[in-house]
Amino acid sequence: MALIELEDIHKIYDSGGDVKVHALAGVTLSIAAGEFVAVMGPSGSGKSTLMNLLGCLDRPTSGRYLLDGKDVSKLDKNELAEVRNRTLGFVFQNFNLLSRTSALENVELPLVYANVPSRERKRRSIAALERVGLGERLDHTPNQLSGGQQQRVAIARALVSEPKIIFADEPTGNLDSRTSIEVMAMLQELAPTGITIAVVTHEPDIAEFASRVVVVKDGLLQSDERHEPKRAVVPPTAEEATS
Repeated sequence: MALIELEDIHKIYDSGGDVKVHALAGVTLSIAAGEFVAVMGPSGSGKSTLMNLLGCLDRPTSGRYLLDGKDVSKLDKNELAEVRNRTLGFVFQNFNLLSRTSALENVELPLVYANVPSRERKRRSIAALERVGLGERLDHTPNQLSGGQQQRVAIARALVSEPKIIFADEPTGNLDSRTSIEVMAMLQELAPTGITIAVVTHEPDIAEFASRVVVVKDGLLQSDERHEPKRAVVPPTAEEATS
């Protein structure tokens, strides 16, 4: 059974009066556990709407969405929030970290909402930060971290709830090319552990790191291709290259 199964998904927005926007016009898509999928498409293509639906941030107008065998397409807001907290992790372009809060406290947040006891919260959050190479930066606030380090904190926060799926929305959009490769290398390492990765990106060179590229246009899947992913190899810094 696929982890994600979309069946003839439509999403229609009412823009007022008789104007209706058909953002998704019958999308059928299946994603297996452990796949690394990139979702691409021009502005207004429907890719953001698709990701919002996949991430249980919105509901389809019609069609069926099975997530881990459960039909989530008709769930109410509270039920969707429970699914998000239990099954999904999110990484955003702008990091979405609390600016006056330490890396450790930022990572702990999903566990606070899940009522995880304090000691267990701290243990899991430290482990998540160590997993992304920030075990020595637990007490640093976002303004004491580089953009790449902030995105690592965001990835640790997505991992701490032990999700089955991580949705990353333009995760390299605010990063330089070297740091972007670092982030993609980190995401590539997660897929073999069984975590499904879905990345929205407008950059073809970032999509190359995924093993499957889905292109959305005019609310429909224009293409869906699997390929051998490009290995994310982080180039040495200038200091490393001369040492």
